[in-house]
Amino acid sequence: MTEAVDVIVIGAGVVGLSVARALGLADREVIIVEQHDTFGTETSSRNSEVIHAGIQYRPGGMRARLAVAGRDALYAFCQSHGVNHSRCEKLLVANGEEELARLKAVMENAKQNGVTDLRIVSAQEALAMEPNIRCDAAIYSPSSGIVDSHGLMLALLGNVENAGGVLAVESPVMGGRVVDDGLELSIGGREPMTLRAKTVVNCAGLYCDQVARSIEGIPAATIPKLYYGKGQYFTYSGAAPFSRLIYPLPSPDSQGVHYTRDLGGQAKLGPDLSFIATNDDYAVDDTRREAFAQSARRFWPDIETAELVPGYAGIRPKIAGPGEEGDFFIQDKSVHGISGYIGLYGIESPGLTTCLAIADHVAELLE
Repeated sequence: MTEAVDVIVIGAGVVGLSVARALGLADREVIIVEQHDTFGTETSSRNSEVIHAGIQYRPGGMRARLAVAGRDALYAFCQSHGVNHSRCEKLLVANGEEELARLKAVMENAKQNGVTDLRIVSAQEALAMEPNIRCDAAIYSPSSGIVDSHGLMLALLGNVENAGGVLAVESPVMGGRVVDDGLELSIGGREPMTLRAKTVVNCAGLYCDQVARSIEGIPAATIPKLYYGKGQYFTYSGAAPFSRLIYPLPSPDSQGVHYTRDLGGQAKLGPDLSFIATNDDYAVDDTRREAFAQSARRFWPDIETAELVPGYAGIRPKIAGPGEEGDFFIQDKSVHGISGYIGLYGIESPGLTTCLAIADHVAELLE
């Protein structure tokens, strides 16, 4: 038996929940199908929980276009919905002549992205802010922060349900096909069924490419290849040394091993970056402890290696390989030719920061 529905959102990560919320608020009837037994178990809950300012993304790219709007919308949402967060600020540090020369380029990049509240501070100013830091200069970002990602997703889901939406867990997409008036999906799980929807939004994250390939009629040439970027975190069992986020200068494919803390004050370092063949390897390699300490000593000279404890790992669905800068791919009919299908690919960092802006963009495409 085939059941007709209005909208299916595939994946209940922070982006899928945000998209479902936006469409529900636009009076669409939304069902979210999620393969796991709860929401947000993958990339959405295995990250730094940082609210990014929008500094380093390539101007003109989708990440850069959505970063500032997403940041501002996220702060406003957290305030209005009681989601625990902190605008704790960030220092982006430079050491040595080469990195000092790059600071101005990073500042210019940020300005092109609409980030207008940054300033370069001297080593003395940075030390006054953070007495344990080492740097020759730094970019001070007052709009960077941290957020409780689980609390955020709970609030988003509450909005979805208040708008009449439904979350169906343990409901994996087994396949599907494009039909005349939308898409038809085969849903597995305890009670398998077939759903026919006018609109399908693929927010499947680490599985977005596999889901797209399982739907007959989506042109294979429009489905990008995914690379799995694994990032490991170590927590610090000693006293937290900094109140702000401390970052090195970014590379094209990574923001580097940085210092952050959670809302309970727990200090942590990460993520590193390695490209792996599968999307389910969450083991943390304890032998990486000294490498993490060495990376951090560039800005935190007094770190004690023995205080680093293996924390957790996350995997990002990247659409660019090692050394390459990726972006978000958000595809509508103009790309693949299918009415009612939106495919979201490569939604890695800053996906958490931009989740509400991504959702607004999807809603606009569907209008």
